[in-house]
Amino acid sequence: MNASILQTPIDYLKGVGPNRADLLRKEVGIHTFQDLLNFFPNRYIDKTRFYKINEIQRNSAEIQVVGKIIHLKTIDQKRGKRLVADFVDETGKIELVWFRGHKWIKENIKLNEPYVIFGKVNWFNGTFSMPHPDMEVLKEHQKQMKIAMQPLYPSTETLSKRGVTNRSVIKMIQQVFMENKKGFMETIPNYLRKELKLISKSEALFNIHFPQSPELLARAEFRLKFEELFYVQLQLLMKNLLNKQKIKGFPFTEVGNYFNEFYAKHLPFELTNAQKRVIKEIRNDLGTGAQMNRLLQGDVGSGKTIVALMSCLLALDNGFQASLMAPTEILAIQHFQGLSELCAQMNIKIALLTGSSKTKERRLIHEQLQNGELDILIGTHALLEDKVVFKNLGLAIIDEQHRFGVAQRAKLWKKNTNPPHILVMTATPIPRTLAMSLYGDLDISVIDELPPGRKAIKTVHRYDNNRLKVFAFIRDEVKKGRQIYVVYPLIQESEKMDYKDLMDGYESIAREFPQPEFQISIVHGQMKPADKDYEMNRFVRGETQIMVATTVIEVGVNVPNASVMIIESAERFGLSQLHQLRGRVGRGAEQSFCILMTGHKLSSNSKTRLETMTQTNDGFEIAEVDLKLRGPGDLMGTQQSGVLNLQIADIVKDNQILKSARYYAMQLLKDDPQLQKEENKIINYTYQQIAKHKTIWNYIS
Repeated sequence: MNASILQTPIDYLKGVGPNRADLLRKEVGIHTFQDLLNFFPNRYIDKTRFYKINEIQRNSAEIQVVGKIIHLKTIDQKRGKRLVADFVDETGKIELVWFRGHKWIKENIKLNEPYVIFGKVNWFNGTFSMPHPDMEVLKEHQKQMKIAMQPLYPSTETLSKRGVTNRSVIKMIQQVFMENKKGFMETIPNYLRKELKLISKSEALFNIHFPQSPELLARAEFRLKFEELFYVQLQLLMKNLLNKQKIKGFPFTEVGNYFNEFYAKHLPFELTNAQKRVIKEIRNDLGTGAQMNRLLQGDVGSGKTIVALMSCLLALDNGFQASLMAPTEILAIQHFQGLSELCAQMNIKIALLTGSSKTKERRLIHEQLQNGELDILIGTHALLEDKVVFKNLGLAIIDEQHRFGVAQRAKLWKKNTNPPHILVMTATPIPRTLAMSLYGDLDISVIDELPPGRKAIKTVHRYDNNRLKVFAFIRDEVKKGRQIYVVYPLIQESEKMDYKDLMDGYESIAREFPQPEFQISIVHGQMKPADKDYEMNRFVRGETQIMVATTVIEVGVNVPNASVMIIESAERFGLSQLHQLRGRVGRGAEQSFCILMTGHKLSSNSKTRLETMTQTNDGFEIAEVDLKLRGPGDLMGTQQSGVLNLQIADIVKDNQILKSARYYAMQLLKDDPQLQKEENKIINYTYQQIAKHKTIWNYIS
């Protein structure tokens, strides 16, 4: 079928008409023949068997029966009315029931005419009934294309009310196939189809709607899922390739004194194999002459800071400056203190620039930055100001990159004649399948190993009635000189949710741990930034032993002396958030603990989250479970760039197909980066169509 026919408005399909066309557009987004073809079924039902009424069992699922309606009546009920029909065959009688759409049904039903009915059967008051059956006159049914496995399509209440049934959708899709005698344009070349044993595009589309057997349905699904994921990955990999070709980067050819001296004399501990591997990947990037765009994932405490510093030292060795941008002032200060300590015995000048920096300090920083005296600048959004001018910025590192918008990151690109190399870091583990789909245009490095000597945080789940024992445990830890976090999900009491709120919790803890023996900080999102920083810093300096807070402490606060994290109403938090909160402890040499507090009423998802937390400290394992529970859109907080608006594939269930699709897309670009070879003409054409239409499913039929 050629593209012009596929783009025909749905109004022009035989049997649709303007009213139905409007409904299809508004309710399910079907505008063209193409959209209808890509309106895939939710599931399928075996329609080869017809039941007699006397064969129906109480546990029967959806069944199909041939018979006649001999009587129709309206019955009053508490709310509105129901329409009931007596439906008979030669073996018995059942009732057909409608709770809505009475007028249309009364006008269109023919008494004593043979019908095929299909639906779920209920048993009530000694009678079988079928609510809102799918119905078709037997003569019409016999004319139709025989369907062994009937597709069931997504629907809405409005469609059902207005008579656009599953049967109507089937007829429309059959009509598209009848109007198209030539088949559908192939989008995957023969050599790839042969290697992967893929059926043709025409076979796949026909069998996804009207499968001739379970085996052909499976092959159709695989073909269409592979195709969708292959072109998503091809788009992302091509973008990466084009960036590397177009955007020149500063070549860092030297591994010199700064890097070697630090590695030989000042490294505080042996690097893990994962850290060594990531540094090697970064070094390779920096030497290519193309701009580096790399995402560094590392669980809390995996040692990303050392990798960031050693990347900065490579910039210094090649005569460039480096910058590190963090989302909060506290995190920026911690990076500044950490890097200054690591470089204390080296001739490296590091400065800190935040919103709180005094005018005099700022002036000096601006001056030293411009004349090249300053080697590394660490800061917050203040780094993006136009006044901040580098002499020669070669590397920009962004910590917790999801906290910064694209426009903010783009400002860093303009801090030199050529854009600096970019390294973005995150402590939020992203499942591999999701990272491939969201950040496939970035090169990804993963630190999947904790430094030796780190003690795993012990995590336990406790119910509210164990609170006194938990308080006793807090008291013991404070006596040992440790500090405690207590985190709540809400700031003020909510009538809808029976959860502990922050203020109640603060008061009960203040009663249990009175002054002057105990000092307590409180931090939440509604406080003024200055007050929040004051309370945070009191805790960081050890002036308070207990920090009562909401999730504002989730990212970045580093208090090695804090050994206990108590999370109240833990069932209210997502898995990745629980894991991030837990990562606030376990930063010192002492054994640390995480206590998850809940009530007794827990959903099955909540139980899964709590069990996962108590069983593993592995952030990537946790992220995989989170992805299965919440789905990709939820996990990232947004459907990023439409990449995840998949029509038929599912990156969780189909992760093996995704990996295969990415592998073949990578092999293709390695062999033919411009897609110029004769055998790849189909792929090139399809790729160009994607760029033109901005979506895969607008063209690939």
